[in-house]
Amino acid sequence: MINYLIIGIGYAFASAVQPGPFLAFLFSQSLANGWRKTLPMAFAPLISDIPIITLVLFVLTRLPHQLLQILQLSGGVLLLYLAFGAYNTWRNYDRKKKEVVQIQQNVFKAVMVNFLNPGPYIGWSLVMGPLLLKGWNENHVNGIALIIGFYATMVVCLMGFIILFSLAKNFGEQVSRISIGISVIALALFGIYQIWSGIVWH
Repeated sequence: MINYLIIGIGYAFASAVQPGPFLAFLFSQSLANGWRKTLPMAFAPLISDIPIITLVLFVLTRLPHQLLQILQLSGGVLLLYLAFGAYNTWRNYDRKKKEVVQIQQNVFKAVMVNFLNPGPYIGWSLVMGPLLLKGWNENHVNGIALIIGFYATMVVCLMGFIILFSLAKNFGEQVSRISIGISVIALALFGIYQIWSGIVWH
């Protein structure tokens, strides 16, 4: 059980610290809305990964190419849309007058970003899925330990990033606006890359 718990913790940490669309989205939201309103988004993987795990274990292994390609293209379009929203925030940035976005809407966007990101599908197909099945077949406790270790670590790491990202506001309004601009570029680049990867996928 301890081995599976450690594996879950280690893989979650490695996944959380890698730059990607979801982390870029959290970065932009932390700067625009602050850590208190962004913190609930750290739980987005717990929601989005339920259908992902189901697809991986029962469907995705049979149709990996077609489904991942569609998700790649859809995720790219979504990221470009979010980049446009972040651009509007950057263009009209005013800490005193900026609009307050509802937490429920933010969490939904975070769930969609993670759901349409092929990363979790690939990770569950190649790493976590086989490990979960192996551990579950050996002892159900092993599978549960893997899941708990993975998601507990993932949520904690994402919360830490959200708090760190939001600290950029303390360095002044200009720095905060520049940081939002950087997040616009990051989201747009990730979106273009995902669309390109989906088109040329062989």
